[in-house]
Amino acid sequence: MSRPPFLTLPSGVRAYRLGTARGEFAVHDARPGSAARGTVLLVPGFTGSKEDFIALLEPLAAAGFRAVAVDGRGQYESPGPRDQAAYARHELALDLLAQATAVSAATEDPVHLLGHSLGGLIARTAVLRDPGAFSSLTIMSSGPAAISAAQQARTKLLIDALTVMDMESVWQAMRELDPPEAADAATPPGVREFLHRRWLGTVPEQLIATGRQLNAEPDRVGELAASGVPTHVLSGEVDYAWPVPLMDEMAERLSARRTVIEGAEHSPNVERPRATAEALIAFWRSLG
Repeated sequence: MSRPPFLTLPSGVRAYRLGTARGEFAVHDARPGSAARGTVLLVPGFTGSKEDFIALLEPLAAAGFRAVAVDGRGQYESPGPRDQAAYARHELALDLLAQATAVSAATEDPVHLLGHSLGGLIARTAVLRDPGAFSSLTIMSSGPAAISAAQQARTKLLIDALTVMDMESVWQAMRELDPPEAADAATPPGVREFLHRRWLGTVPEQLIATGRQLNAEPDRVGELAASGVPTHVLSGEVDYAWPVPLMDEMAERLSARRTVIEGAEHSPNVERPRATAEALIAFWRSLG
């Protein structure tokens, strides 16, 4: 579970609900002070939210990129139905396409898509559905297919719990299972309260459906390579969901730019935001 380093929105960042053809989505929108070089759509991972990108917003905007971080349907502050079918992969991909259309409607800026973890798999599906909708794809801490066997087992435990327990009871059970280094004592009180609030705001059917997707995702790297969309594979030095060598191999298969963020693990956007922003900016600028 990603822990944002802070929660106060940087100067110039607006929080609002983005209207699209597929409903409204809660976003954080950072706009550059001068002419934009493009728009970046930031898609969070499993159990995540737009706040996971909060430390990237200011540096991306300063570099001339409009950055829009979004809560997907059923995530935190975006509404979603109590129906697992609403969170099928193709439904979530259609949401991303609608969001991309909405954020580029007035300016017609190119849209660079970034997906973190589960968000990388959803973003990949959106690109495969309509490659022409995006100028590039960045896959952050996300692999070619299903998550590692150990994480599949952990995710299945969560899914099983969500089918018989309420969200508060599952939250308390997860806290008991956390390793010592993830203890709440190491998390600032405001962030700790936010994590609890975000969890309770997330629709359980969304977690069940997307958790099953993480455990059963097929390898679609060949399809993505054939799409022709410029791709960037970015990760930390260590990753518990997808082994780093697996992401190295995926980048080779995609002929993609590859970045490993020193000192980061599964959430470089949170753990090393400055280095992550610099790597992202360099990739997008290289596209012209």
